[in-house]
Amino acid sequence: MRRAEAMWGTVISIDVRDDVDPGIVDRCYAWFRRVDELFSTWRDDTEIMRLSRNLLEIEDVSAEVAEVLELCDRMRRESCGAFDITFGARDSSAPRLDPSGIVKGWAIARAADLLIEGGAHCFSVNAGGDVVTRGRPEGTAGWRVGIQHPWERDRVAAVLLVADFAVATSGLYERGEHVVDPRTGEPARELVSVTVVGADAALTDAYATATVALGPAEGMRWLSNRSGYHGMAITRDRTVIMTPGFDHFRISTG
Repeated sequence: MRRAEAMWGTVISIDVRDDVDPGIVDRCYAWFRRVDELFSTWRDDTEIMRLSRNLLEIEDVSAEVAEVLELCDRMRRESCGAFDITFGARDSSAPRLDPSGIVKGWAIARAADLLIEGGAHCFSVNAGGDVVTRGRPEGTAGWRVGIQHPWERDRVAAVLLVADFAVATSGLYERGEHVVDPRTGEPARELVSVTVVGADAALTDAYATATVALGPAEGMRWLSNRSGYHGMAITRDRTVIMTPGFDHFRISTG
């Protein structure tokens, strides 16, 4: 069963290789719509925007928003401030709270839980390059995940082979210099792409964003110390940097 829908300004695709009730996939897309209603920073009526504008008290947020805010606070501490969703509070033109650097991964991880609850064992969920996989398609060693080439849109920078892992990529090629180092207030410019592989989709998403903000030397050193997570970065001068262990997943370059 394969399905794709335009959502969140990207395309979310679900590929299930088990014989399951199609209703479980409907539930996943209903969940993605719920995520948009809670976290979109492009709408004024979402919980995160109402919280940002002091129209909602922190004590009154939904359980989902509370969970994400707790994750974001953990990431702020773990990254020594390189991942900080409150950075917008210093810029009147930006949302005061913007958890976009973790929400997509967190949301697809929850969708994976829904699929498992519905009896699926072999599937992938792909939300604009953030991917979660379970099982291995029949006759294969895992799921092939292509990493977008930063400069050549018809090419991939690498192809990964993963099973029961999540993959997330953060970069400057889709939205320009949208990642800001909260510690300096300056756009992150040195890493044009960071891909992280690990067990938890929310953490792969957040680790990729934090690494972009930290930059080549500090960021890749920091990422190397995230137990069970591995990364590949491409610098502005087209140098490829990998943490120990990442090459285990890479089956080809672009």
